[in-house]
Amino acid sequence: MSDDMVKPRTIVVGLIGIATLAALLWVSFRPDPVPVDLHTVSSGPLQVSIDIDGRTRVRELYEIAAPIAGVARRSPVAVGDPVIGGETVVAIVDPVAPGLLDVRSRLQADAQVSEAEAALHVAETDLRRAVEERTHAQSRFDRARTLVERGVSSISQLEDATQRLAVADATVEAAHARIDMARGALERARAELIEPDMTETGNGACCVPLLAPADGVVLSVDVISARPVTAGTRLATVGDLRDLEIVAELLSSEAVRLAPGARAIVERWGGDAPLAAQLRRIEPKARTDVSALGIEEQRVVAVFDLTSAPAGHADLGDGFSVFLRIIEWEAEDALQIPLSATFRAGEGWAVFIVRDDIAHQRAVSLGRSAARTVQVLDGLVAGESVVTHPSDDLEDGVRVVQR
Repeated sequence: MSDDMVKPRTIVVGLIGIATLAALLWVSFRPDPVPVDLHTVSSGPLQVSIDIDGRTRVRELYEIAAPIAGVARRSPVAVGDPVIGGETVVAIVDPVAPGLLDVRSRLQADAQVSEAEAALHVAETDLRRAVEERTHAQSRFDRARTLVERGVSSISQLEDATQRLAVADATVEAAHARIDMARGALERARAELIEPDMTETGNGACCVPLLAPADGVVLSVDVISARPVTAGTRLATVGDLRDLEIVAELLSSEAVRLAPGARAIVERWGGDAPLAAQLRRIEPKARTDVSALGIEEQRVVAVFDLTSAPAGHADLGDGFSVFLRIIEWEAEDALQIPLSATFRAGEGWAVFIVRDDIAHQRAVSLGRSAARTVQVLDGLVAGESVVTHPSDDLEDGVRVVQR
């Protein structure tokens, strides 16, 4: 074989070796693709909600209080008993019993009785004297009238007799009034001597039965055993468990974003299916509350009406715990991606999309955000793949592989 033929072959072999070595070096030093999690951009229903714990409450509570000071008897009803408005007796109050008299008080009361009896005797004596004087004035009037009729006496004498008779009649009436006053004073003095065990027979007082003001059940009994109570003391509470509402305490910044009529979903109340509710009102005054982290928060009470059929939540009672998802905003067809796919890029937001196993950073315009997803207004189309939880190793143009 000639030298001219060997030389080209050597060159070809050398070139092939150099190419192979370059390929091996490129494969060895090429960066590995970054493993990522991918999510496909899609359209669908999206709800933005405020999630908060709440509790049930009977809409109309009726508190039965003692109308007088006295002794409340042992409660005739127990918690949970059904009541009928205007028929069921829920409490009974006896008038307050008189106190026991010590020796000094009893002697004073006895003296008052004796004094009243003496005053009555004086009034009766005055009445007898007034009656006698009227009888005398009547006889003088009759005699004067007879003499005038016969023409023996003058008219002026008859007028004097008439005037004396009228004064005597008035004196008798005044004597009767003084007797009534004396008898009243005597009864009042005798009442001071009434002992506690004489209450029923002494003054004829009886109990005051208190009826249920409306249909429902007994929610609480404040006075179970018999005990003295003052006027206005609450004895029991009645309410209708078929008429429930839900109350929740929202942050004031959340409450201003809600309007009356906002829809809410009631979950974790104990039943199999969630219940429907509707915001009725937000109370106008907030209060300051301290969170578990020691941060002061302004919270306001929101009241919701249960719109589900009462049969679906018949087991709910007053003060039961529930969980509310208050729908702040919702759309039937919204382009959305996970919140974990977005990150800050300057003043805006961006995501990494994957095309042909290469990551590309793209700016996006975001709308409403829910707990885990966010609405995309511009920058993406349905069907594209975005990287969720992008790591610091991910950059524009980097090769990726799905994890």
